[in-house]
Amino acid sequence: MPHTEHGMVVGLFGGSFNPPHEGHLLVAEIALRQLNLDQLWWMVTPGNPLKSQTELAPLAKRIAASEKLAKDPKIKVTAFEHALGSPYTAHTLSHVRKLKYGVHFIWIMGADGLKTFHRWQQWRTIVNTFPIAIIDRPGATLSFLSSRMTRSYGYARVDEDDAGILWRKQAPAWTFIHGPRSSLSSTSLRSETRS
Repeated sequence: MPHTEHGMVVGLFGGSFNPPHEGHLLVAEIALRQLNLDQLWWMVTPGNPLKSQTELAPLAKRIAASEKLAKDPKIKVTAFEHALGSPYTAHTLSHVRKLKYGVHFIWIMGADGLKTFHRWQQWRTIVNTFPIAIIDRPGATLSFLSSRMTRSYGYARVDEDDAGILWRKQAPAWTFIHGPRSSLSSTSLRSETRS
């Protein structure tokens, strides 16, 4: 895990990054700016249990590509989940909370992930561990209206104007952040590579 100091505000941005692209970087940059983060951990996961592993590039290749893309010194590319031996976010967040007491964490996700968020293992535990910042993605702007997570936790929504103090809120707390969007996706990039 990257080094932190007591009181820091850190965004946790996990994904397969298969491959990482400018759309991921845009989400990271928006999160850094809007959430007033001291760091953003770009967490390259061993694999997503809800996605096929057949096209998954080796972890080392995805880490190297992420490091090449994410040049901001506040962005820390890491793959510590591999050492945990569990692909589940709820387990990762529990581990982070235990090891980094005194650091304020925010889980960051693209709005396109809301559609399946309720299928993640222990998704309610995730919502109740750290505040969540949902960053707008093309075609997903209105996803928070129909998402099972956001409907279940509508009372915990924090206005986007208050995103900079989301870290002060006790989970469950979430916000939806609008901003520039990139139409790039890892799926389309893999399709182009195959063609």
